[in-house]
Amino acid sequence: MSDPARVGAYGRHRLWEVVPGLLVWTTLVLSIVLSFAVPTAAIVFIIVFDLFWLFRVAYFTIFLFASWRRYRWTARTDWWAEVQKEPTWERVRHLIFLPTYKEGTDILREALRSLAASRYDAHKLIVVLAGEARDRERFRAQAAELEREFADAFSRLIVTEHPEDLPDEIPGKGSNLHWSATVVKGILEREEPDLTPEDVVASSFDADTTVHPHYFAHLTWLYLRTPDRLHTSYQPVALFSNNIWTAAAPVRIAAFGTTFWLMTELARPERLWTFSSHSMPWKMLLDVGFWQKDVVSEDSRIFLQAFLHYHGNYRVTPVYLPVSMDSVGGTSYRESLKALYRQQRRWAWGVEHFPVMVKAFRKDPLIPRRKKIQYLWNHLEGMYTWATAPLLIFILGRLPLYVTAGSESALIQAAPFTLQWIMRLAMTGVFVSAILSLTILPPRPKSVHASTWIVMLLQWMLLPVTFVVFGALPAIDAQTRLMLGKYLGFNVTTKVRGTKKT
Repeated sequence: MSDPARVGAYGRHRLWEVVPGLLVWTTLVLSIVLSFAVPTAAIVFIIVFDLFWLFRVAYFTIFLFASWRRYRWTARTDWWAEVQKEPTWERVRHLIFLPTYKEGTDILREALRSLAASRYDAHKLIVVLAGEARDRERFRAQAAELEREFADAFSRLIVTEHPEDLPDEIPGKGSNLHWSATVVKGILEREEPDLTPEDVVASSFDADTTVHPHYFAHLTWLYLRTPDRLHTSYQPVALFSNNIWTAAAPVRIAAFGTTFWLMTELARPERLWTFSSHSMPWKMLLDVGFWQKDVVSEDSRIFLQAFLHYHGNYRVTPVYLPVSMDSVGGTSYRESLKALYRQQRRWAWGVEHFPVMVKAFRKDPLIPRRKKIQYLWNHLEGMYTWATAPLLIFILGRLPLYVTAGSESALIQAAPFTLQWIMRLAMTGVFVSAILSLTILPPRPKSVHASTWIVMLLQWMLLPVTFVVFGALPAIDAQTRLMLGKYLGFNVTTKVRGTKKT
């Protein structure tokens, strides 16, 4: 029987691909039309919407602070000492996939060094350096150099090369992971037949990922302590901070915003999907047939594959330790902003999961109805809000006030004052984010002037602009493409370090 998640190839569910974009564009068009047709009703709607957003900011702040406290406590714990108290910890092996395409050797070396320097037994780590035949010459030279340097650092360092133009796949991280996992499966079955899949934890990391020294110790501890551990993935805190001190200000705001969004989700694991670098049972990957080869959002799709394969009996367990990656970059300030837009659009392309869920949920009576409604609502509402809220709050919400300027209506005259106070209260979320962002920064490089600390605070004044240009617009772009059948290919995030763009 085929995995129901694999019915998600683009174009097979056109009706449901249209729904998210149609909702977004209906909202945007109606907000303009109603501002002129019935401006008083539009003003009432905007006030109610802004009050709703104030409520969301309030609980966002509460969950963010709760996760931040848990994060700080977890980072102070000696997990290497804790995991050695578990009687079966030595049976657990870790399989780490590092898919790469055109990354510099220094970036790959730093990722491998962080693995080798883990406060854990590095000889329980099997590392897979997964390159692309499209970059054959560069990758083979890199792999040879890194193999010489790290040959004895791990239990194994396996090098795979994903061929070009294989059928039924799109070029990208998902198809590379699928190929490399297939190769590794064969190697382990031949050369380590006594290695039980249930004792292997797999991690899918971006090539620039550096792990917290205690990540694998804590992950092993969680894996041994978590009930029904084969039916859960493990999501760490994703920091985009390797080059944060030299990144452009809008890029930094987006990086912190993504981290803080994920931290609030960690505090509500019933809403949590896997994102970016994360870990999962190797047994689950074997059961679902590895990563889907023809999607862009493979990091979250692998969770959906497992959720559907196990008929809803799958979840995500929070890991309150960080894995650090690069902020998106470019060779110039302008190129950095263009790369940021493309990255946000690729993340927003996670809307591609909605039609798959609808079709699969209709066919599977074993998934509880409550879970079906919960997952569909959370996904659709999240994508809808991502695309519409910034425009409604900062731009379109002001339109009916301009249309009714000069009116003697008490409601209309009081509306600007009411909206102003709502937004002032909502700014407490920005203030909290600005303060917390300073506590998760890596040490300032000597090449970066101390005055950059001030910039790190003042940059949050750009939040409304960043919220619209690098939040709503790429989300609208992604949902419109899905609605029109103009499907998005995989875009590799540019990694640039060392050039200051503040």
